[in-house]
Parts: sequence; C-alpha cells; structure tokens
Amino acid sequence: MTKPTLAVTLGDAAGIGPEIAAKTLLRHPGLRERAVPVVIGDADAMRRGARFAGLDPEAVRVIESPRQASNDPELIELVQTGPSLGDVPVGELSAAAGDGAYRFVVESCRLAREGEVDGIVTPPLNKAAMHAGGHKFPGHTELLAHEFGVRNYSLVLSAGELYVFHLTTHVSLQQAIEGVTAERADAVLRLVGAFARSAGKPEAAIGLCGLNPHAGENGLFGHQDAQILAPAVERARKAGINAHGPIAADALIPQAVKGRWDFVIACYHDQGHAPFKAVYGDDGVNITVGLPVVRVSVDHGTAFDIAGKGIAREASLVLAVERAAELAPDWNLVWQAAQESEQMLG
Repeated sequence: MTKPTLAVTLGDAAGIGPEIAAKTLLRHPGLRERAVPVVIGDADAMRRGARFAGLDPEAVRVIESPRQASNDPELIELVQTGPSLGDVPVGELSAAAGDGAYRFVVESCRLAREGEVDGIVTPPLNKAAMHAGGHKFPGHTELLAHEFGVRNYSLVLSAGELYVFHLTTHVSLQQAIEGVTAERADAVLRLVGAFARSAGKPEAAIGLCGLNPHAGENGLFGHQDAQILAPAVERARKAGINAHGPIAADALIPQAVKGRWDFVIACYHDQGHAPFKAVYGDDGVNITVGLPVVRVSVDHGTAFDIAGKGIAREASLVLAVERAAELAPDWNLVWQAAQESEQMLG
C-alpha cells in the first residue's frame, strides 16, 4: 500500500473537535509523510476551529473527494458533508451538532466501503447530542459496527504494546452485568486471539478480568466468574488461544501496565477505561477491532467546558492519526482474522 488515505471526522462541531483537528493537521506536518488525512465534516465549523486554534481559517480547502487531496501540509482538505454548522453555539449541547457528527461518521464509512479511504480517525462526538439529533446509538463504536454490518467487534484501548478489549461498553452497569454472557465471552476471546495472530503474537497471553471483586472469590462475591467466564477461558484454550482467567482486575491491570500482559479483556467500560486513562492520558487511543478498515479515535470527550478557548490539546488526535497510518497497510490481516472469528460463532 502507498501512503494510506485517512478520513478524519470533525466530531461534534460544538466541542473541541474542530480545534484539535486544525492543530493536528497544521502544526504537525510530519503526519503528511505517513498518511493523507482528509477531514469529513463542515467547512464553516472547521474554519471556526482554526481561528480558535490561532491558525489561518483560509487554510481550509473544500474538495469533492478524498482522491482530490494534494496532502499539502499547509492545507486542511475537507469534504463538505451536509449543511453548514458554523452557527452551532460552541460549548453547548446541540441536536444539529449531534446530527452532523453522525453524518460525518456515516459518510466516512461510505467512503471506506467504496475504497476512497483506507482508515477512519475520529475526534470526539457527544452521545447526548447525537441522540438529540435523532440517532440512538450508544457511541462511535456501535455506529461504526452498524454501518459496516459486523457483529463481533470490540472497543480496544491501546498505548504502546498494550491492548485493552471490552466485553461490554456503553451501557449501564446493570446492563453490563447482564451482558457478560458465555456467547459474548466466547466472541471476544476469539476476536482477541485473532487480533493477536494478525499482530504476529499468536502465543501472547490474554488476560481476562474478573467481573466481580477478587474474580468472585470462589463464588462468595457472585457466580459469573466461575460459571460464565472460567468456562469461556477453557473453551478458548481448547481452541488454541492462550487465554487466562478470570483474574481479579485490580491485580491483572497493574500487571499489564508493567508489561506482564499485552492483551487484556475488561468486562465493562469503567473497569478498562478508568485505570487506562489514569495511567496513559493523552498517550492512549481507542481502536475498533472487527471492522473492515482501521478506525482509531481519541481517548477523550468533547470537552464543552473548554471549547472555543484555544487551549484544547491535540496530542491524542495526533497519536490516533499516527496509529491509524501504522495499522492501515496490514489491516486486511486483522479483518480476515476477525471474519474467521465471526464465522466460528455461526
């Protein structure tokens, strides 16, 4: 593959997405040596974001297709998607901004399906705003899975060589507990095993966090670890996957941070996200494994409280572009492995 073309969605126009996109594309020219980033979004919101960043709004150039991109490091090349969002109030929940963020993702998926882009990079959207705009998806991950028609996928937090998969993500804690099923555990264990193979680490140990404190303490603190998770690990091991657990999360995750594990599976959102963000901050990204193209996201939200102030940090978005550029050339191996995993589920 030549230099991969990446669709960079604008995110929620009322948040920090336009500002960090402007900073990423104009302040980090070295990215253009690794990829061709094209913004999928709104030109007026993008120009406003550039002004907030103290950059030239005239650097925004509207193109009809990613194929027209020149990859000039002094330009932000953008595919206009839908009506202008230049009048959306900054720092406020907006149905119009939520609808726009949804459109940008859907258009990026279309471009990926048609082979015009090789990957997708996403600044943050606001879930409540997207819902207000009429699109009832829990978040980016579920929207992307819907657009690509995949069933077996996982939100994966990544920093360096560490990858943290999740059994459940954007649901209530009660729903997360109900979502820890044998079928889901089997699916994610196979997905992680497939990803490890595609990454050239077929023998790498995979640690599964326990759902309950102390991984259930032999049934004292809940039945799920012994009755659902432990049998799933045994089935994975019989299938040739080097899985271990369930292991108490407060033991497993610190070990992973110290390099003992490259692959970890958290049972629910905060079990994986809270320690990961505490340790890695802007050095982490969010990858969706199970899609036909690579998708990498920042690991933070829309930050309405600082939107428009010019102080938003672009470090996570820069890292997301770098990681997408790194993964895109060999992503077909990841996709093939994910398909094989899905076929095993019937």
